[in-house]
Amino acid sequence: MHRRRRTALLLAATLATAAPLLTACSDEAHPGAAAVVGDDRITVSQLENRVTEVRTAQRAAVTDDAQYEQTIAQSGGLTREILNNMVLDRVLHQAAQNAGVTVSRKEVTRTRANLENQPGGVKALEAGWLQQYGIPPQRIDENLRLQLEAQKLAAKLGTDTSGPAFWAALSDASKKLDIDLNPRYGTWDAKKNSRVEAKLPWLRQVTQAGSQETA
Repeated sequence: MHRRRRTALLLAATLATAAPLLTACSDEAHPGAAAVVGDDRITVSQLENRVTEVRTAQRAAVTDDAQYEQTIAQSGGLTREILNNMVLDRVLHQAAQNAGVTVSRKEVTRTRANLENQPGGVKALEAGWLQQYGIPPQRIDENLRLQLEAQKLAAKLGTDTSGPAFWAALSDASKKLDIDLNPRYGTWDAKKNSRVEAKLPWLRQVTQAGSQETA
């Protein structure tokens, strides 16, 4: 058998064997979960629904087919970005609770009313939140609550949302929540408060072995 063909078969066989093992390990621990944040499960279905919400809002905002395709291309990592934000939202909420910070419905309503009174009104608010933050119209109030939590938490810590003390509080919350992502979406770095791509050493080793054999 030709060396290149043998190497290709080796790599294919390894991928076929290892990928089900990764999926099986995740499914056995957290069936149907994209992430587990403390006692809260973010299901794959919930994640997919959130992606659909954003894509639907983008389609409504961009009626030209060519422009819409360009928008899709520019946000190719949307699923992972949304999962990152869904986890971070829970981390922020936990950090706020740890500090005794709360946000009332009245505060959210007042903040939204102030934004809607800006030039462009509701349409400008919805378009701006979608373009800048990837937040569809039906999620704006939820996002405003989180932003208010972040501002009040930072103020209580005597800093702002870019300060080390603020992010240290989020890191503490991340560690206590013991966040576990489905391997297909990477892992959660509590120090960075961010999702990171999973490292697959078995793939690198096989690829290197194949390169040496065909050299």
